[in-house]
Amino acid sequence: MYRIINKKVLNPTVTMMDIEAPLVAAKAQPGQFIILRVDEEGERIPLTIAGYDRQAGTVKIIFQVVGTTTTLLNKKEQGDYIQDFVGPLGKATVLDGLKKVCIVGGGVGCSIALPIAQKLHEMGCIVHSIVGFRSKELLILEDEFRACSDKYTIMTDDGSLGRRGLVTEALKEAIEAGEDYDEVITIGPLVMMKFVVATTKPYNVPTTVSMSPIMIDGTGMCGGCRLTVGGCTRFACVDGPDFNGFEVDFDEAISRGAMYRDFERHSYEETCNLFKKEVE
Repeated sequence: MYRIINKKVLNPTVTMMDIEAPLVAAKAQPGQFIILRVDEEGERIPLTIAGYDRQAGTVKIIFQVVGTTTTLLNKKEQGDYIQDFVGPLGKATVLDGLKKVCIVGGGVGCSIALPIAQKLHEMGCIVHSIVGFRSKELLILEDEFRACSDKYTIMTDDGSLGRRGLVTEALKEAIEAGEDYDEVITIGPLVMMKFVVATTKPYNVPTTVSMSPIMIDGTGMCGGCRLTVGGCTRFACVDGPDFNGFEVDFDEAISRGAMYRDFERHSYEETCNLFKKEVE
């Protein structure tokens, strides 16, 4: 059992928790993930590590409340326990030798991008961060990103904060203005990452994407997280989650990600109805 040390609501749909997991905290690196179960009968879900404190023995997770398990997890409060918390899994993001990087984050994906930006900042790398949200109400981690970014740009779909438009617009402007990035690292919705890659490819700017497909065991056994990368099958849990964005078949990944959408919606609605009955 793993105790919730801290819980904070970041916006109406996103929650942050610090979990007491000293063995995971001792080995965690930016880019890696954990797999958790809320209770004995719960499903296993992967969540990318959003931070860690080795001295305190805690691991930070940030999740969007979109389905059954995240709804159940969000019902937990500080001092409560969750059943399983396994990790760190996957390969850490490779950052050695980078001198100037642009981090492009979208929505809750910014929580995954933040520890990478922080690590780069600690290494003395120049960090430009471009983050995108639908509106200002959904903005998360602004202070944290500003603290580790030499340049920080906010884009919103409705123009309610920062600039109105897409992260790809700001990225293209930066590249065309002469920003010579060693690498672009992008984390967010599949469609966003697909178009970030489409933006950087004509300029041949190396681009890393973080993939989070359907995943069950996190050890490469189930095959659920398979992707086509460079024409070959790869498994996000053991070969990733980071991949060369130029080589990822995004259309296939988007199609596979939608396979269980109806089932997930049904499960989520059943869970919500159960909570309603408990309240009544």
